[in-house]
Amino acid sequence: MEHANETILRDRLQTGFLGLIAFALLMFMLAQASFILICLAIAIILFSLTSDAIQAISSRLKVPNWLASTLALIAITLALIWLSTTIMSQVNVVIGRAISYTESVQTALSTLTERFGPETQTRLVTALTSINLTGWLRSLAGQASSLLSGSMLVILFVGFMFAERAWFPAKVERLSRDPAQAAQVRQIITSIMRRVNRYLVVKAFVSALTAVLVWLIFILCGLELAVAVAILTFVLNFIPNVGSVIAWFITVALAFALSGDTTLTLIVGVACLVAHFALGNVLDPMLTGQTLQLSSFGIILSLAFWGAIWGIAGMFLAVPIMVAVMIVCAHIPWLRPVAVLLSREGLPDTGTGDLAPLRRRA
Repeated sequence: MEHANETILRDRLQTGFLGLIAFALLMFMLAQASFILICLAIAIILFSLTSDAIQAISSRLKVPNWLASTLALIAITLALIWLSTTIMSQVNVVIGRAISYTESVQTALSTLTERFGPETQTRLVTALTSINLTGWLRSLAGQASSLLSGSMLVILFVGFMFAERAWFPAKVERLSRDPAQAAQVRQIITSIMRRVNRYLVVKAFVSALTAVLVWLIFILCGLELAVAVAILTFVLNFIPNVGSVIAWFITVALAFALSGDTTLTLIVGVACLVAHFALGNVLDPMLTGQTLQLSSFGIILSLAFWGAIWGIAGMFLAVPIMVAVMIVCAHIPWLRPVAVLLSREGLPDTGTGDLAPLRRRA
């Protein structure tokens, strides 16, 4: 009896160590192949967003599937190239403006901190000089320059996905060797695509509206870099919970750096805060509704995890990945507790009706 208990304990320890090794290898692969994996994830999202449109064009307008896929690929190519070149040009503009406004910002900060006494002013100047602004700007320029190569890789991935699109259902059925299970797998994929697509469409609409309002505020206040701030607001709003806060702080800092006027900065800050609050906390939940059913704490953990592995891009992809994980875990009995923890109310919706959970084949 004692020998049997020792054997069971040894097997459990071996399984635990193997699990830790597998997890460490997975983290290593995610970190080392981050560029390719991020491009692949973005390509999957773009493919998901355009699949329904291709199907609608093919069925309603009687357009051949290959022609609809080609038109969608051309549209994605043009959009990504335009977005990459626009972001690169705006980053260069911001870097150029930052260098020219450095002296005026120091003067404005000195004027602002005079009322707090010389000791506080000295500490603030010391803290600001310790910030490696030049290195940060160079890093930002380097990341912006990699957007174009990443866009080309995403276009390549999407093109091959379009080419393989017609044979995907047959591949799923042959992999599962069970028509019922294959139908359920396709239903799970459809549910993930539907939820992620709705989330991204709503986020894009709300982010674009917020960016337009911030752009108008900068234009009306006579501030430069209105386009750059609008693009930054649009991009950061895709990061749930914290993205709009970061965008607001950057907007206020830029308003102060560009004007040096505390009153104007306060006006810009209050106006942008109202825009972020009204759209992010009123319009966004109203449009999204109960689509995601994700735990807020789970979203924060997902942001921290994927942000640590993939940086800013990982924070953009955190919610779509979390949606996919929750739906898949909800269909696997031994992983359902994970889906319960990730869901908002502990009741994960599988999104596939009354289909039974996936089980191991005998």
